[in-house]
Amino acid sequence: MAFPTETVYGLGADAFNPAAVARVFEVKARPSFDPLIVHVAGADEVVRVARGKGTAGVDPRVAPLAERFWPGPLTLVLPRQPAVPDLVTAGLDTVGVRVPGHPAARALIRAAGTPVAAPSANPFGYVSPTQADHVLAQLGEKIDLVLDGGPCPVGLESTILSLAADPPLILRPGAVTREQLEAALGTPLEVAGPTERPRAPGQLPRHYATRTPLHILDGPAGPAPADVGRVGLLAIIGSPRASGYAAVEILAPDGELASAAANLFAALRRLDAAGLDLVLAEPCPEDGIGRAIMDRLRRCASPR
Repeated sequence: MAFPTETVYGLGADAFNPAAVARVFEVKARPSFDPLIVHVAGADEVVRVARGKGTAGVDPRVAPLAERFWPGPLTLVLPRQPAVPDLVTAGLDTVGVRVPGHPAARALIRAAGTPVAAPSANPFGYVSPTQADHVLAQLGEKIDLVLDGGPCPVGLESTILSLAADPPLILRPGAVTREQLEAALGTPLEVAGPTERPRAPGQLPRHYATRTPLHILDGPAGPAPADVGRVGLLAIIGSPRASGYAAVEILAPDGELASAAANLFAALRRLDAAGLDLVLAEPCPEDGIGRAIMDRLRRCASPR
C-alpha cells in the first residue's frame, strides 16, 4: 500500500516478508540492485533491522542523531541484522532506516506491527509523488490501498547519512542539511557523487526524471528560446525578464527555499503534463536545502 510521509509518498511492504517486498519491486519496475529504506515507528525499533559492528549494539551515534532529527527526514545507513531479507538491502551488508515524521506513517507502522520497507510510490526513475493523486494516477490499479495524508510538507526524499562509512558520508542530500549534520556530529562531511551501483536510494545519475527534456539554466530566466517549440519554465521566485513561455511554475513565491523544495515535484509533474517540448529550470543557491533541490534537478536533467 502507499502511505504519506513528510518527504514523499512511500510504497510500503512488511520488511521481513520477501514476497511482499518483491511485489514492491514489481509494481515500481525497480531494479533489484537499488536498496530500499526501512521505516520504523520509533528509534527504539532500529535494533530490529540494524546492529553495531561485530556483536556490539547499535552505533552510539544513532541516539544523539535520533534525538535531534527523528521523527523526521533523515535516513541512517547501518550494518544490517541478518533477518532483513537480501532484497531489501540489494544484497548489501547495510540497511537504511528512519523514523518518518508524518503521524499517519508512524500509526501505520505501529498498526502493522512490523518495520515497513518503502521506496517512493511511483514508477522507478520518475518524479516522486507528494500527493495521493500522484500515486493513484500511476499506480492506482496495481496496489491495494492509498492512504491519503494530504500533500507532503517537506516534498523531497530524506537525507541519507551512512554511519557504516568511515568517516560518515552523505549518500543523498535532503531537508536535514549537511550543515546540521556536521554540527550534530562535530565533524566535516562529504557528499557522495552519482554512481551506477547505489549504496542507498537516489544515487543513480538520472533519477526523479520527467519525460519532457529538462535543462538547467545558468541563472535567472530570460525570454523563452524561439526555435524549440513549446517551452516551460521552472522558476524559483520568478524573473522579470522571463517571457514567452507556454507554462510557468514558480516554486517559491515567498522566496523561501523550503517552499521551493515542498513544491518541486508537484510542479515538475504539472509541467510534464503540459505538452511541452522542453522545460528550462532556474538554479538556486546550493546551501542548506538548496543543495538537495539542485541534486534532484541535476538527476532530472536530460543530457544536452
